[in-house]
Amino acid sequence: MIKVKDVSMRFNLGIEKNFSIKLFFINLFKHKEKKAKKEFWALKNVDFEVNKGEVIGFVGCNGAGKSTLLKIVAGVMKPTKGVVEKYGNVCPMIELGAGFDMDLTARENIYLNGAILGYSKEFINEKFDEIVEFSELKDFLDVPVRNFSSGMVTRLAFSIATIVDPEILIVDEILSVGDIAFQQKSENKMRTMIKSGTTVLFVSHSVAQIQSLCDRVIWLENGSIKKIGDPKEICEEYEKYMMK
Repeated sequence: MIKVKDVSMRFNLGIEKNFSIKLFFINLFKHKEKKAKKEFWALKNVDFEVNKGEVIGFVGCNGAGKSTLLKIVAGVMKPTKGVVEKYGNVCPMIELGAGFDMDLTARENIYLNGAILGYSKEFINEKFDEIVEFSELKDFLDVPVRNFSSGMVTRLAFSIATIVDPEILIVDEILSVGDIAFQQKSENKMRTMIKSGTTVLFVSHSVAQIQSLCDRVIWLENGSIKKIGDPKEICEEYEKYMMK
């Protein structure tokens, strides 16, 4: 279903830029030392496969490369080296609400965000009531999204993104946002998708969620795979490691 082959991702840090006309002229008359570009490898030779219908969890401290890896699998970023092969349509839930126009109403953003996700207007018309019902925002449909709380934006975005049953679902910390009731509702929705055979890549700092939902766990450390294995075993070892 998914094959990640020797994927590495490099970023260049510390590149100096002229942000103003003033700085431009100062630099014309100033002896400037040439700064070496600093390279940061967010991922290093990551290699794994995911079977159809499998739920894979990712753990690791901040900066381990989890979100970067998911963005590469989703096609948002292109790796510096290596390839990713995917077989099936992908629903990435990485930065919910990123495609919203804050000056538009919730109703308008349902169609806008749906279009960005590749849904037709006819499909949105058919699913509109279902989206609204799940989001619980019926009374706010004609309110500009800029007036929404972050939790309301998340509820709307999640409801739009999950209106279809994708073959591959990519989730980055989404189940930890919003109020407790909606977190549970979102988790139940995800469990329903898993039961229907959806392949899931799931990042969370909640070890309990990882153990509850996942078939296997990949532990990332400094951009590389430290271990792959049973959720309970990996999570227990990861927790001990983080406590040191």
